[in-house]
Amino acid sequence: MYFTDRYDAAAQLLPLLQHYKKAKGVILAVPRGGVPIGYYLSNALEIPLDLLMTKKLGHPANPEFAIGAVSLEDSLVEETRDLPEDYISDEILRIRALLKERYKKFMGHTKPAPVKGKIVIVVDDGIATGRTILSTIRLLRRGEPEKIVVAVPVASAEAARRISREVDEFVCPHIPPDFFGVGNFYDDFSQVEDEEVIHLLKELEKEGRLLTNSI
Repeated sequence: MYFTDRYDAAAQLLPLLQHYKKAKGVILAVPRGGVPIGYYLSNALEIPLDLLMTKKLGHPANPEFAIGAVSLEDSLVEETRDLPEDYISDEILRIRALLKERYKKFMGHTKPAPVKGKIVIVVDDGIATGRTILSTIRLLRRGEPEKIVVAVPVASAEAARRISREVDEFVCPHIPPDFFGVGNFYDDFSQVEDEEVIHLLKELEKEGRLLTNSI
């Protein structure tokens, strides 16, 4: 095992991100597993946090195979061959409605702040294939950030190679030669519940470390 829990994983990430302390940026945490890591890093680096609300757009024959990604306000479809247009449009609408519902549950009546001109640090508790995050990175590029950094405690070698080609910096302390799922590298990989996410976000709000726009 590499990590006791997600907070230990964040502590191992922190030394590799110290050069971003107090940077003009935002930490985008992937809910729910990335939120404890984002919370720790937001406090330590003194960079505000927001939630990265994206979800993969799955192939109709295999929903686990990502053909793109959907965010709260945008979408990216990277594979359309032989796919019905109605399927794609309906899935985008369905996924976006789900994302908006979850963002409202976690963040209340706010909307994500723009990333233009900011250093964006995307954090999660690990990456297996990297297909969804790759589409998400391409979506983020449209927002014209100054720099995109992906920081995770553990990733497969293939995901690390793919992502490194797409971002300005890929930060990952552990890239094991044999990868059998993110949870295998944690002693405690229990599910992060919605209540924990909400609690951590409220703690950050008290410190003025939530980066959002009021609606």
